[in-house]
Amino acid sequence: MSMTPALPLLKRVSPGAWTALAWCASVAYPSVVLGGRTGQPSYMSGGTGHRDWAFISLATVMAFAASALLRRRPLVALVLLITASIAVSNAWRSGVQLPPAALLAVDVALCLITATYPRRTSRAAAAMVVGVLFAHLAMAPQMGGGLFHTGTTIGVSDGSLLVALIAWLAGRSMRQSREHAQTLGAQTAAQAVTAERLRIAREMHDTVAHSIGIVALQAGAARRVIDSRPDRARDALTEIEAAGRETLAGLRRMLGAMRQADQDAGAEVTPPHRLPGLADLDRLTAATASAGLRVDVRWHGERRPLLPEIDLAAFRIIQESVTNVVRHADTRSCQVSIDCRKEDEVAIEITDRGRGHSSTPGSGYGLAGLRERVALLHGEFHAAPRPHGGFHVSARLPVAGGTR
Repeated sequence: MSMTPALPLLKRVSPGAWTALAWCASVAYPSVVLGGRTGQPSYMSGGTGHRDWAFISLATVMAFAASALLRRRPLVALVLLITASIAVSNAWRSGVQLPPAALLAVDVALCLITATYPRRTSRAAAAMVVGVLFAHLAMAPQMGGGLFHTGTTIGVSDGSLLVALIAWLAGRSMRQSREHAQTLGAQTAAQAVTAERLRIAREMHDTVAHSIGIVALQAGAARRVIDSRPDRARDALTEIEAAGRETLAGLRRMLGAMRQADQDAGAEVTPPHRLPGLADLDRLTAATASAGLRVDVRWHGERRPLLPEIDLAAFRIIQESVTNVVRHADTRSCQVSIDCRKEDEVAIEITDRGRGHSSTPGSGYGLAGLRERVALLHGEFHAAPRPHGGFHVSARLPVAGGTR
């Protein structure tokens, strides 16, 4: 049973929790870093050098409420955070600057809103923060080189504007990275679906083409002897019925396997049907013999079990080649050779002395599908008319470590 891997620890923290942690860090900053020294331009003091903890507590309650609202009402939460930051740092007073540390929670919220919410919401949040900072800079240009001051020194409030811009850019980068990852994931899923559909199409082609070839040959034989040998015609019709039923059963099994993925978890799942392999050659030769084509199968070396994909590919190569002999070669026999003498590969050859399948070597969808199937298994495949008549198909499938 597949299990979804757990998220990394940092991704388990909600945006509201990150904002609350940022607020706590901004509150602790003057005491831990500045030491609450008087005579210094520290914030969160009542202008007398000491901190008004009652006022800070009230602002903290407002900031925590904003953190709780961040997921549902991001713009309302941002307004509350800006209000709490300005109020607790006395930045509403004329001439008091707003340092970057006081806006730490606001910058974190702006980054998270830009990264996770629609572009319209993120732009509104950025405009709100930048507008407040520009308004504050217009009120306090004389305190250390504000934005509207003609000096060359970047003031404290200017630094807050730069940090807010960096937070917005970081959020935008996170958003673009997530969208890119989602696009790549969608493309990978689409490619996987396409590959699976191609695999199913090949399997259906191999199954149906073989059966249709047998049906066509048996129908022709029945038409020729229906007046002179009714018993032979009856046998041919019986083989046609059996081939049709077998093909329909195979298609139903394949469609049933495809629908299993759509079943609810916990529902009873039908075990997948066994894929054909070289062990089914006797059944294949019996079906073609009843259709008037004798298949001479020769084994070289010791038979050994193979991995399912190797075993299936070997059987499909023989099945498609024999089907082509039935449909195109106009001959009564063909030879199949399976060489298992090498430990690291299995070699397959199918030859006939008919008129050949096509003037172009390797033409036809069936042979193209076989060539692709063998290439996926890193094997070798050749199909071409023989110089003195007939057709020759050969394949080598690597089986190093492939026994089961």
